[in-house]
Amino acid sequence: MKKNLGLLDKAIRIAAALAIGILYYTGAISGTWAIVLGALAIVFVITAFISFCPLYLPFGINTFKNRKK
Repeated sequence: MKKNLGLLDKAIRIAAALAIGILYYTGAISGTWAIVLGALAIVFVITAFISFCPLYLPFGINTFKNRKK
């Protein structure tokens, strides 16, 4: 897997996952929405840590910038 997530993209995914977690624990979301958003939060965290999003491949999106010079 070639990295295709940049630093800002990863930070946004982690922030969204944290926001979903906070909404769940405060009781703002529950039921089916909590399950769907919880699954999405898990996907966001996994893709942020491995720096790869499979949905970016078909669209040719790449926010990763190689820092080697």
